[in-house]
Amino acid sequence: MNGSTVTEFVLLDFSCSLPVQFFLLMVVLTCYIIILLGNLLIMVTVWSESRLFQCPMYLFLSNLSLLDMTLGSVAAPKLVTDLLNSGGTISYGGCMAQIVVFHFSASTEMFLLSIMAYDRYVAICHPLRYTTIINPQRCFSLLLLCWTGGLIHSICQTVIMAQLPYCGSNVVDNFFCDIPQLIKLACSGIYVAEVLIVVNDAVIALPSFLILLLSYAMILATLGGRFGKGGSKALSTCSSHLMVVGLYYGPMIFVYMKPSSNTQADKMVAVIYMVVTPALNPLIYTLRNQEMKGAMRKLKNKCKRLLLP
Repeated sequence: MNGSTVTEFVLLDFSCSLPVQFFLLMVVLTCYIIILLGNLLIMVTVWSESRLFQCPMYLFLSNLSLLDMTLGSVAAPKLVTDLLNSGGTISYGGCMAQIVVFHFSASTEMFLLSIMAYDRYVAICHPLRYTTIINPQRCFSLLLLCWTGGLIHSICQTVIMAQLPYCGSNVVDNFFCDIPQLIKLACSGIYVAEVLIVVNDAVIALPSFLILLLSYAMILATLGGRFGKGGSKALSTCSSHLMVVGLYYGPMIFVYMKPSSNTQADKMVAVIYMVVTPALNPLIYTLRNQEMKGAMRKLKNKCKRLLLP
């Protein structure tokens, strides 16, 4: 542990009254149940329906559901137990594990959202060449690149944090181990670590965000003259993805792109992107998608035939 004397960290949850803590407990627990069941339902539906599984958009969606389950599991179970116990601790190894899984799932999801935006761009702007450009081989290559990039990013972030010595306070002002709060507890090497972390974040965040902006700028430009001729219908197919992008990037920009203030507001916003957003994604993609709802009805009928004599 590079000279560290700290073996565990104390997590500071929410400084609020018991009724508010109970309300937060119920919100987090409900969202986590939806995260597991809702995203699992999407994955099973896509994988059981060959027509959907062979469609790149739904293959990407099933990967997004898997990432949402992973992201939601980083802190939600621990937060539920800590709210019940009015506080909690986490071991040094557990803290590093949270950093690995959080940054892996968050960065991979960032890559995946960019790939999904590019997929919609090709489908709307180059419909005749869609099956040639987004063929199965390229689709799986993009997914492999996405997951590999997230893994490399998370390993880099964790190695940087693991090299720092922690020999003073062990109180983390958050409900999970996150780099902005944890790096303040290091005894030395903070400046170099911060520079490396910012560079590592910029390498994945800037290209991903630019791909998103360019993809939807091209989509809007292409659809500019088509309204009344099916353009509005084509644009509506992107609305679900845009909602998810907004829910993903909005809270993270609020937390990470401003000077740290250690406020309760930052923790509440962290709950949104760690717990609430992964729970909303299944609802957004299923309630607004007729193909998904139809496939789920077929899956329901299939299960009835298997279970009932």
